[in-house]
Amino acid sequence: MRVLFASLASVGHTYPLIPLAIAARDAGHEVHFAAGEGVHAPLAANGLRPFRPADSFYEIYAEDLEPELARLRPDLVVHEWGLPGAAVAAHRAGIPGIWHGFGRMVPAGIGFELPTSNAEAGGRPHLDICPPSLQDKDFLATGNRIELRPVPYSTPGPLAVLPRLDSGPDSKPLIYLTLGTAFGTPELLSTTLGGLAALDARVVVATGRVDPELLGDVTDQVTVRTWWPQADLLPHVDVVVHHGGSGTTLGALTVGAPQLILPQGADQFANAEAVSAVGAGVRLLPGELSAEAIAEQTRKLLPRQGNTIHRDAARAIAEEIARMPSPDEVARRLPEYAQPD
Repeated sequence: MRVLFASLASVGHTYPLIPLAIAARDAGHEVHFAAGEGVHAPLAANGLRPFRPADSFYEIYAEDLEPELARLRPDLVVHEWGLPGAAVAAHRAGIPGIWHGFGRMVPAGIGFELPTSNAEAGGRPHLDICPPSLQDKDFLATGNRIELRPVPYSTPGPLAVLPRLDSGPDSKPLIYLTLGTAFGTPELLSTTLGGLAALDARVVVATGRVDPELLGDVTDQVTVRTWWPQADLLPHVDVVVHHGGSGTTLGALTVGAPQLILPQGADQFANAEAVSAVGAGVRLLPGELSAEAIAEQTRKLLPRQGNTIHRDAARAIAEEIARMPSPDEVARRLPEYAQPD
């Protein structure tokens, strides 16, 4: 069977699809991946045959993909929530398609067309990687969902400080700070790092698009880089402090790490609310941010301070995620969804 995956050309939208695409490849299916060139390197490294439809850079519109559908003639199109154009193109071509989520169902009013409301392809099934206890309740009640375990993916890279990450009875807790690739600013990173510096903990920081030099001097307990192989790093951390992006939110939950979420935009406020509601973390809204507040809230999440409530809640979600069907299991079922409507 020939399967075409399609996503926006960003880490947050492409990486959630890669585990299933790899599993489909390993199951013997011929896999192609439509996306802008910015994400071609990891796709090519995994043998997923990436290509750029038409002149698309980030977004892919229906007219961009229609000639490629005629060329490839896939049996199934897996299109992520951020690409309604791909869903429309597949629908018009009479090719079965499946929506692929990247977290909680996106809330209205953040600039995305809700996939559940798409006039031409809204009724198609959804591969849902969000554990039900965090998923939008209306979507749980009405969506045509196929559960799929979220598997953190990041471009492989060395953890040069891995010996420092080893945990032990006498080691200090490890905090991971990231504000993603779109919402981080030197001011917010510096404020957050100032709060974390007040704790007796080691801190690793991913600055994203922010030049690490703008953070100034840091203590020996802080390691700053523009990027970390997040999927490899997360199993070592005690607390994750981040912006509330879906990938980091689910990644932290997958390893049972409590999280402090500092939402800045997009779906981050909804993610922060959901994580707080189940007790797996806490949030600070923009008007509440200060170094002191960050130190206070992070201290509550450190289990070695005697409070294990948030860690236990995060671990319960991790167990729920582990029970969800794996990419390999779902890949074996893909031929069922390639049947014409």
